[in-house]
Amino acid sequence: MNIILFDGWCRTHLLPLTFTRPTADVRVGILTIREKWEKYFGQPTSTLTKYYLQEKFPLQAGNDNLLVCGALLPNDELLAAIGKLQVGEALCDENILLAFRTENANDLRNFFDSYLKNRTTALPMRQIPFHGAYDMVQRPYHIFMLNEKEIERDFALLTQGRESQPISNTNVVIGDRSRIFIEEGAVVECATLNTREGCIYIGRGAEVMEGCRLRGPVALCEHAVTKMDAKIYGATTIGPYSKMGGELANVVVFGFSNKAHDGFIGNAVIGEWCNLGADTNCSNLKNNYSNVRLWNYATQKMENTGLQFCGLIMGDHSKCGINSMFNTGTVVGVCSCLFGTGFHPKFVPSFSFGAPGRIYDTYELDKAFETARLVMARRHKNFDDVEQNILKKVYENTSYSEK
Repeated sequence: MNIILFDGWCRTHLLPLTFTRPTADVRVGILTIREKWEKYFGQPTSTLTKYYLQEKFPLQAGNDNLLVCGALLPNDELLAAIGKLQVGEALCDENILLAFRTENANDLRNFFDSYLKNRTTALPMRQIPFHGAYDMVQRPYHIFMLNEKEIERDFALLTQGRESQPISNTNVVIGDRSRIFIEEGAVVECATLNTREGCIYIGRGAEVMEGCRLRGPVALCEHAVTKMDAKIYGATTIGPYSKMGGELANVVVFGFSNKAHDGFIGNAVIGEWCNLGADTNCSNLKNNYSNVRLWNYATQKMENTGLQFCGLIMGDHSKCGINSMFNTGTVVGVCSCLFGTGFHPKFVPSFSFGAPGRIYDTYELDKAFETARLVMARRHKNFDDVEQNILKKVYENTSYSEK
């Protein structure tokens, strides 16, 4: 049976994070949504997504296909219900399609283009109602909202029946030492590790430099680094090969991104290949303590999040210079290059170039490509035609839909 994770109606609401990846490749907790499902199913998955992403995330369909919404976070009750689906059945929560099973691989693209675009479950198959509890990532801020629960769930999944590497005696441990798991090759010295409010997971090859203070739940994925004297509050995830310094609180960094110096980021989501210059700061609370409004690509307007705390959402390959400032509830698109003093606007479209207080120029594609090529090479990654085509598509769409 082929397991396929499909992009649903909420994909557009998750932009700019889903401009460059399917919903299933969003990281929340320690793992991406895809990695969670693959661990539970015990087999690889493929993806049903937008055409321009399909080359990097190909669809593998056959005679028996189980499709699961890529925004859906697995739990035992969901897994049991999905596992019982027969061919021709769909698992639904009223008008929300959670999963379905089909033999007809030829109709999958038509299904994606028509049914999901209209957020409907009017499928030609028997609908099975699901009345259990579940979480679904429907907005960018759901990522940091759900991060505490998902770190704990992933921690249990990844560490069950396994033994942590020893905790060096140079560290100060506050709370239950068994709530700390250090993978092989990780280095943790002269740090303060507090597990009273949550677990701490240190991935393979990661490093916690001396003087760092981690208050769980916190996750460092493989080869992630916290710089000296960093202050990391839960619930924070630092994705693979990312380097973080300064102060972070309830932040999810997808991977390959850097904030290597002082400055505060809170209640935020940072994509891949981003760089935040020294002393970058982001407000996560308004002066009047009112609810934060956030730009929504689907509705093309500001949306009331219902949250008091909401900081920065930044798409892949965006950069900001030293002393950059972001206001409460700021959204920055893909491949923007920002600098200067003062607060940037609360919505910065993709491929923007400039400083606060003036009209942004367009960050031309050839210059964006040159930067991406240099940045990815530092991590021994190739900025190949597939990556270029994805960014080119975002650039072409941005020229008329965002600016």
